[in-house]
Amino acid sequence: MKINEKLTELEATIDYHFVDKSLLKLALTHSSYANEHHMKRTENNERVEFLGDAVLELIISDYLFRTYKKKNEGKLTKLRSSLVCEYTLAMCAKDISLGKYLLLSKGEDMTGGRDRDSILSDAFESLIGAIYLDQGYEQAKIFVEKYLLQDVEDKTLFYDAKTILQEMVQRDAGHNVKYKLIAEKGPDHCKEFTVAVCLDDKVLGAGVGKTKKAAEQQAAYESILKLKAE
Repeated sequence: MKINEKLTELEATIDYHFVDKSLLKLALTHSSYANEHHMKRTENNERVEFLGDAVLELIISDYLFRTYKKKNEGKLTKLRSSLVCEYTLAMCAKDISLGKYLLLSKGEDMTGGRDRDSILSDAFESLIGAIYLDQGYEQAKIFVEKYLLQDVEDKTLFYDAKTILQEMVQRDAGHNVKYKLIAEKGPDHCKEFTVAVCLDDKVLGAGVGKTKKAAEQQAAYESILKLKAE
């Protein structure tokens, strides 16, 4: 797919059309692609991701302040952290298939960069920054409300997933959950761990992460969603 076709398809996906298409291309340009094509250091999405991070924090802070009127500063900070963590933003990026449209180097693409949480979360913030530059704060806010501030209760579960899961299991069954490493792959500098969370002999869920702790957190989160659905 040609770059212009990617831009047009993504605009249709998110129902937002850029006045300045170059901002969207910038938001999708990973540093690996820029390096491979000998582009300037400012021609990747790192600067616009920096801006998007700040815009996102303001939007989330404003939303939480107005929505949770009885929560104190500490509780609001914790909620905000859960909504802007890497996993949550990557999940939102996957909801709009953002990885499909990223401009990556051949090497990054071949090693799974389109599905990597760190790349996806940064790209999601870059997209917010690009929308802000294109048409201002209100449009960025509309985008965040549509693609992040839905199912807030489920998204905020991730931050304390292991604690919440333990409390749920103890309350309902009186047992402890155990985390089991079931796969480990990749070179030392880029490991990927797969962890299953078990209750007795039953597997509740599984998670993948760059560290065992991150994989455990995702496994706990998936297990919570499964238990809630049941």
